Order: sequence, then structure tokens, then C-alpha cells
Amino acid sequence: MRRSVGLVHDYLLVMRGAERTFAAIAECWPDAPIYTLLYDEEGTNGALDGRAVHPSYLQRLCVRQRGFRRLLPLFPRAAEGLPVQSHDLVISSTSAFAHGVRPAPEALHVAYCYTPFRYAWHERDRMLQHAPRPLRPAVGQTLDRVRAWDLQASRRVSHYIAISELTRQRIADCYGREASVVHPPVEVERFSVGEPEDFFLVVCELVTHKRVANALEAARRAEKPIAVVGGGPELGRLRREYGSSARFVGRLDDAALADLYPRARALVVPNVEEFGIAAVEAQAAGRPVLAADAGGARETVIEGHTGVRVPVDDVNALAEAMSGVDWEGFDSARVREHAFRFSNDAFRKRFMEEVGRVTGGTGARPAGRASGGE
Repeated sequence: MRRSVGLVHDYLLVMRGAERTFAAIAECWPDAPIYTLLYDEEGTNGALDGRAVHPSYLQRLCVRQRGFRRLLPLFPRAAEGLPVQSHDLVISSTSAFAHGVRPAPEALHVAYCYTPFRYAWHERDRMLQHAPRPLRPAVGQTLDRVRAWDLQASRRVSHYIAISELTRQRIADCYGREASVVHPPVEVERFSVGEPEDFFLVVCELVTHKRVANALEAARRAEKPIAVVGGGPELGRLRREYGSSARFVGRLDDAALADLYPRARALVVPNVEEFGIAAVEAQAAGRPVLAADAGGARETVIEGHTGVRVPVDDVNALAEAMSGVDWEGFDSARVREHAFRFSNDAFRKRFMEEVGRVTGGTGARPAGRASGGE
């Protein structure tokens, strides 16, 4: 039976890991309409040109990447209002609100989950710490409301697919739901092996949970050069504290980043990633990874073969690894070969197989769908 498929992603404002993953999902259903809270065609580099993209009513506010977080209290209702009711199969790609859409009562909803909304669950306290003190009570109340909504939204999902074992565990802990695992795709073909130079590299959005300061402090203690690719709300603070010992490159386009990866001594991933696409990108360029020993790094970085893992939040261990590991001793060809396990082609095949499995290949609702809802 041929289904009408609708695709949903939280917000399409830039092209980072989640957005690239969603683009790969969209390639699996090239005729399916796309729904999202906010859409910026320029910010997404035209990746969805030719597709029918339907943003929520919040689009009228003309908010872009820099300011979208201010709309947090409005996102739950906007997600519920996305018009997906004409589809009998809805596939959402979500780390926040997309899984909260309201499909037709008999429709199937498969949610590909990067993580339950971090600021309502495992990063709530950290967000409150960084909020201005007078606003903390209001921010806390908002997060409590979002968390209650998020839990109710999870009950409307037919099946969850997690990006990693860490995310699968978080889905169980937060929602009480089971999930299968399909690792996200990485455009490994974009990268090639080069000649490494004497600097470490960080590539990420500069937000608090990325713990970039850990990497920069470690490099300062080890007296090693380090470059940071990315922008975000933490950029100003990090520049003030580490501008004399680190180089801040800003955001780079795909070509510039592909040129930079193979020249780094190693990529540093100082935070616990749900998966960690940058880690796989670096390996596709033949470079090893220095990562916090938790989360996705345990699934993407092979200790001693494609990188080194150190205890989480241990700045001294990061610094010692920067100084003490023979980073030139890694076999670039072997490191690159490992990265191809996570190619776009491999992802699309696994993802479509898993969607077919959990939907049973018919219009019937799969066994095990959560009961309840609102």
C-alpha cells in the first residue's frame, strides 16, 4: 500500500548535523512535503530547493538563527499546529519539538530522535545557571511547562528511532519508551586525507553544552595551538577568556571545512555527544579524534585506532593527551576507512529498512504503540 508521507524537522535555519541528517531523510521520500517551525532558505544553502516546505505561523516573525531561541515558549503550540493531518505516515526528525505534531488519529508517526529536548531534561540546570538571575524563576517555569508538554507529545509517537545508544537510553529515561538505533549519516565523500599541521581543532556550535572551554583550557595548559570553527551565543565569552591562546575561525562553508580537517593534528570533542558527526567527518579526512569517553564517541571512536577517549570533564586528561599522545602515529587510511561505516548511502538503506520494519509495510498501526495522549 502506498502511503502519503509527511516529513517534519524542528527548524531549518542552518545546515549543521541534524539538518544534514534531515536532508538525507528527505532524499528517501523525494516527493514528500516538509513541515518545520522556521525556515531560512539562504541559511540552509538551498539544500531543500525544489521541495515544498511549509513553516509554522511563527515564520511571520522573520526570526533567524541568531534569535530563534527567544521563541521557546511558542514552539509547542506551533508544532501542534503544523498541518500534517492529510498524511498517513509522518516522519519527524527531532531534538525538541517536531515529535509534538498532531497527525490524524490513525496515522503512523515515526520519530527520529537526536535527544529528548536537552534544556527541559538533562541540561535544565545548566541553562538556568546561564540565565540572568532575575529571570531564572520565569525560565524555570517555562522549562517545566515545556517538559510536561514534551512528555505528553512523546505518547503520540508510534515508534522512536534513536541516533545512538545514549539517545536510546535517554528516550527510555525521559519518555518511558523503547527505541531502535540507526546512526545518522555523514557526508564522508566530501573529505580527503592531507598533511597534518601543528594545531588541534574544535568544530561545533558555540553553546554551553558543547563544553568548548574544556578544550581551550586544556590546549592552554598543554601549550598547544588550537582553532575553533563555529559561532553561537558562547563566542563572545570564549574569545574574551581564550582569545590570546586560541584562534577563532568563525563559521566555515563546506569547502573551507573540508580543507581544514586534514590539516589538524586531531579533532577535540570535549562534551558528551549523542552521536558526534564532526568526529566522523574528521576521521573521513584521516584525522584521529580526542573525545570525552561517553555517549556517541564510544560508537564512533575506536580507542587507539581512530582516536583517544578521556574521562568526561577532565581538563587535565585532555591536556595530557594533547601533549603525550603520538598523534602522527595513527594510520590515516585506516581512520578514513572506519568513517565510511556512517556514509549517506549506508544511512538511507538502514533508515528505510527500519521505517519499513516498524510500520509493518502496511497502513496498520504497529504493535506496541503507546496508549494515552491528550
